[in-house]
Amino acid sequence: MKKKLKLTFNSPLVLCFAILCTLVTLIGALTDKRSTYLLFSTGGTNFADPLTYLRLFTHVLGHADAAHLVGNMAYILLLGPALEERYGAKNLLIIILATALITGLVHNLIFPNTYLLGASGVVFAFILLTSFTEFREGEIPLTVILVAAIYLGQQIWEGVTQKDNVSNLTHIIGGLVGGGAGYLLNRGKGKKGRF
Repeated sequence: MKKKLKLTFNSPLVLCFAILCTLVTLIGALTDKRSTYLLFSTGGTNFADPLTYLRLFTHVLGHADAAHLVGNMAYILLLGPALEERYGAKNLLIIILATALITGLVHNLIFPNTYLLGASGVVFAFILLTSFTEFREGEIPLTVILVAAIYLGQQIWEGVTQKDNVSNLTHIIGGLVGGGAGYLLNRGKGKKGRF
């Protein structure tokens, strides 16, 4: 007798994150991006505005358009489930929130006159975090060095040579957060997989 195939909600945090990003982008399209700029992007340093503190976290949910969303969600849905399985939803949520906060703060302080939105910082955090899956105390896997050189090196190069609407600094910071988290989660015996 054949087993019936069933659909599983295999990675609750990653799937909820992707669904939220999609809903926010759809609502943004329906409101001519007013909702996106009000709640799901960050820019400026008006710390007297209470929404500034919310936006430091929610900017990773907002996306400029469908192409921006699809580009980020492809990586999130590819890398996220394995990371959630290995490190747990709680740790992955901490990484997402830390990436959002740090990239939002740095962006607001360095580029106060431009808006930041999108999950690309989280994507780069996931990319670098993935490269640490075989990390052992006292060793530096060659894959970590190669991934950092390829992805972060590309962002540094593009940040210097291109003028576009891509926040290369956010990608670099996201990668550093993911790399730092990967190191912390995998250091020492008996501590593997938890902060």
